[in-house]
Amino acid sequence: MTRLLTCLLLVLLPAHFGLASPAAEWLPAPMPAASLDNNQRVQRVALGSCFNPARSDEIFAVINNTQADVLLLLGDNVYAEKETADIELPSLKAAYAALAASPAFADLRRDMPLLVTWDDHDYGVNDGGGDWPAKNASQALFKHVWDIGPDDPRTSRQGVYFSRIVGPVGQRLQIIMLDTRFFRTPLQKSAARLPGGRYIPSADPQQNMLGEAQWQWLEAQLRQPAEVRIIATSIQMIADGHNWEAWLTMPLERRRFYQLLQDTAAQGVVLVSGDRHLGALYEQTSDVPYPLLELTASSLNLPLSALVKNPTAEPGPFRLGAPYFDANFGLVDIDWDKRMLTLRLMNDLGAEVRSKSVQFDALVPAGQD
Repeated sequence: MTRLLTCLLLVLLPAHFGLASPAAEWLPAPMPAASLDNNQRVQRVALGSCFNPARSDEIFAVINNTQADVLLLLGDNVYAEKETADIELPSLKAAYAALAASPAFADLRRDMPLLVTWDDHDYGVNDGGGDWPAKNASQALFKHVWDIGPDDPRTSRQGVYFSRIVGPVGQRLQIIMLDTRFFRTPLQKSAARLPGGRYIPSADPQQNMLGEAQWQWLEAQLRQPAEVRIIATSIQMIADGHNWEAWLTMPLERRRFYQLLQDTAAQGVVLVSGDRHLGALYEQTSDVPYPLLELTASSLNLPLSALVKNPTAEPGPFRLGAPYFDANFGLVDIDWDKRMLTLRLMNDLGAEVRSKSVQFDALVPAGQD
């Protein structure tokens, strides 16, 4: 059904705009969502990544049934069939059009606010970074499809990073959505074939994950008052044990992030990530002001079990338990009365498959009340 709707949309949209061909001239329909009230007490945050519009969209109905207060889309929110430097991005536009044609996704965004960042495949090129020639065109398309208005700070700066603080004093949730694509310097590839990926850590001090403007912005965000903070990074922060894209490829930048948490004394931080086509929980206890948790939720409908026969667990020195290889999404439940956070990994039927709870008091730097 999704594929049929996609084909119809690709035929009808050009006609609607009076165009002869969908390849370059037309734009996919924008995808507005319910608004998030800044005064609302947020008790449940849903999150997910890696959705292929050519596959089943049923997981969106499952997420909608969680009655989460907001959904974080962490990147690879669509997959372009052909990834090229064509400034018109016809394949990426077609992928967004297919997502816009999803009835389950339309129902979800009608009921639930969305906060969105991108990863490589909705940025427009596999493993892409700041040297991709079509990045400005991709950002313009991102702003269009996600209905980003003129008053949004993303309209006046490069990159798609942004933040929101929601809730009353004493119950403030800060959500920080990072952009790990637009400014990122090239990764270092291995000269030898590796069993788990293609990249190796680089000690080059010139490498940069976020770009200086975003780094300065992030520091300012972490100095704002909030009781709980969810930082979304499209690629994994804590995980080691593989050679795919992750912050581990830039150990100096990862150390800079950890040091920033120390310097700002920001309380209540947990991380969420996607990208890997598997789900898992991670914990870092060194070089950070308190135990730092990360929930990786990936993929919504293109999990590793659909890509690899009999996937096996990679080394995971910071992973809590085994990875989960089937379709999944994440939940962060905030119990303001018990002052507890619970990170949950959910399967595509809405059942919990992994979880980790932590008290607010465990996410406070030493010396703070």
